[in-house]
Amino acid sequence: MSSITPQAVLSYEKPTSGYLCPLSANSYGIEFLKFEIKDYDTSKVVYQVAREPDPEPLPETLDPEVENLIRSVKYTFPAKFLKFKTVRTMLEFCVGPKPVSNLRMIERHFFKDKLVRTYDFEFGFCIPSSTNSWEAIYDVPEYSTALVNDYVAHPFAHKSDSFYFVDNKLIMHNKAEYQYVRE
Repeated sequence: MSSITPQAVLSYEKPTSGYLCPLSANSYGIEFLKFEIKDYDTSKVVYQVAREPDPEPLPETLDPEVENLIRSVKYTFPAKFLKFKTVRTMLEFCVGPKPVSNLRMIERHFFKDKLVRTYDFEFGFCIPSSTNSWEAIYDVPEYSTALVNDYVAHPFAHKSDSFYFVDNKLIMHNKAEYQYVRE
C-alpha cells in the first residue's frame, strides 16, 4: 500500500473499482462520530448523522458486503443542493492512543466516471485519545440547468472516493454515491 500516495490519488480520472487499503490500515483508530452538511447561507441542515465510538475494534476479516456497508454511503440530497452557493461541512472524529501527524483528506468526485471536482483538506496534528472537529466552508461550483437535470436524471451516477492520509501514508479509503431529487 505504500505506493498509494496523495499524488497518485490526485491523478485518478475515474472512481476506483475497489478499496485501496484494508480496514486494518487505520492503525490510528480514527473513527467518524458526526457529519453534517449545511447550506452556508441559510444554515439549513441538508444531511446529518451521528454515532457513538465503537467499543470494540472490527474483526480482521469481514464479509465483503459488510465491509462495503462500513466503508460506503449513499446520499440523497434535494436537487436545490446543486444550486447552493456555499456549503459548510462539519466532521467530528476521535483518534486512538497514537498521535496523528499531518492528517489529510482528498475527496475526488466523478459523474458518469468523469472527474467533476476535487477537495483536498489538511487537518494537521491530532492529540492521542482526543475528539476533534473539522469544519470546511467551500463554494459549490455553478451548475447549468442542463447539468442539474442530468444529475437528477441519473441517480447514483455521481460517486466519490475519499482518501485519508497520515504523513502521506494511506490509512483509510471510503466511497459515496449521490442522488439528487426534486422536492
